[in-house]
Amino acid sequence: MREKLKALAELQKVDLEVASLQKAADVHPRQLAELERELGAARSAIEAERTRVADIERQKSTLEQNITDEKDKVKKWEARLAEQRSTREYSALAREIDIAKKANQTMAEELVEITKTLGAAREAVKGKETEFASRQEQLSARMTELKGKLSQAEGQVKTLEGKRASVAGGVDATLLRRYEAIRKKKLPAMVGVVAGTCQGCNMNVPPQLYNNLRVSLGTDVCPSCHRIIYAVEALETPAAK
Repeated sequence: MREKLKALAELQKVDLEVASLQKAADVHPRQLAELERELGAARSAIEAERTRVADIERQKSTLEQNITDEKDKVKKWEARLAEQRSTREYSALAREIDIAKKANQTMAEELVEITKTLGAAREAVKGKETEFASRQEQLSARMTELKGKLSQAEGQVKTLEGKRASVAGGVDATLLRRYEAIRKKKLPAMVGVVAGTCQGCNMNVPPQLYNNLRVSLGTDVCPSCHRIIYAVEALETPAAK
């Protein structure tokens, strides 16, 4: 019985190592996703700034075209002034020219301001691009590191799974079936009983059950947590005679 128990204990040792590795590795995909989101947010911020610059450039271009059109209109009207024969027509056209010139002056002032705004927006884009390049380098290095750790963990798990198959072959078939059924729900699936207390649920087992475990050095099932239980003495190395 002792050998059967040892074989199962060895199998559970492998399973616990696999579970520990998988639990540690589970955080890597989440961290990678967080880094991807951070990069995406930074990239979106730059695109928003670039869009803003493009909008300002369109506004500036439209304003420049309007100014050009208004100047051309004023030149035509000024050329027509000499052709006016009545004082009233002359005065009306002169008034239109004056209004157009004032409008042009206002647009010229707007153009100065929009040019300043455009310059500031372009500088903001350059600053964000520089920041993004630096942050991207940092995040890329961290992502490469995490991918390496994830790959390493997956390799270790694969190695242990190969070892598990070998170890499982040495476990009693009936005991293995019971262990596998419990392992799907909880791990460890097999625990020791110390001084009458199950180490899985910390509940006392019936005294007779505990005595049977100590005498037989075999296994049973905890009435409380339904794990496989054994007396810890069963796995202790017998004292030399």
